[in-house]
Amino acid sequence: MDLMRINEYLTSFHELIQSEEVKEAPKKIKVGVDLGTANIVITVVDENNHPIAGAAEAASVVKDGIVVDYIGAVRIVKRLKTEVERQLGIQLTEAATAIPPGIASGDTRAITNVVESAGFEVTRVLDEPTAAALVLGITEGAVVDVGGGTTGISILHDGKVVAVADEPTGGTHMSLVIAGNYGISFEEAEVRKRSGEQERELYPLVRPVVEKMATIVKRAIDGHGVSKVYVVGGAATFEEFEKDFERILGISVIKPKFPLLVTPIGIAWGMDEEVAP
Repeated sequence: MDLMRINEYLTSFHELIQSEEVKEAPKKIKVGVDLGTANIVITVVDENNHPIAGAAEAASVVKDGIVVDYIGAVRIVKRLKTEVERQLGIQLTEAATAIPPGIASGDTRAITNVVESAGFEVTRVLDEPTAAALVLGITEGAVVDVGGGTTGISILHDGKVVAVADEPTGGTHMSLVIAGNYGISFEEAEVRKRSGEQERELYPLVRPVVEKMATIVKRAIDGHGVSKVYVVGGAATFEEFEKDFERILGISVIKPKFPLLVTPIGIAWGMDEEVAP
């Protein structure tokens, strides 16, 4: 894993989303739609996986891999799709999407229904940590995707997923702790958490949540001979996050820059890869 190269790649995609630059679309593109608990992201890459366009929006229409606001989810995906189509000057017709590992087949279908109702044909469904592993370029170890509602784990050996797990505890739980401590609304807590401006003040409050996540991971990887853990997901953005993981797991923990973007990009990468769960 070339962390420097990956960080440069993620930085370029982050800047691309922020700029909303209009670009000419290549003949072949790959599209990923990530219906996250805290964010919905559409990613477009070319056939060589270079980022071409993207759009993201904070949302609370999915909870723990379950669509809780179907109409709202479809509206957001349609809105982001329209924005990306404007950037590229073409119509997007096909996309891959992803699910947390271990969710029920009915919940999987609900997620694909949202993407299809927004005007896409879903060509592949990946599990989220496996999508992240594509971007990280790893074939051994555990990929931990810390989302808004759950901590998802995929354990890889010789490039194959040998075990998956997904348990409640994620960024939503962090926000609940912050809201309770300050006596503010959940929405205000989310804003404070995302801004990063009060990280030194907030992190001691959410550290017990991080420790619980690490305990979930420790239990999931026990007996699998995992020597390295790779952490992605928006809830992992705190600077000291991986240090607490390492303390509890007792093994190396690696977190790329802009961990929120790893899985959305991996979904697009996996559109034509044989990596379905």
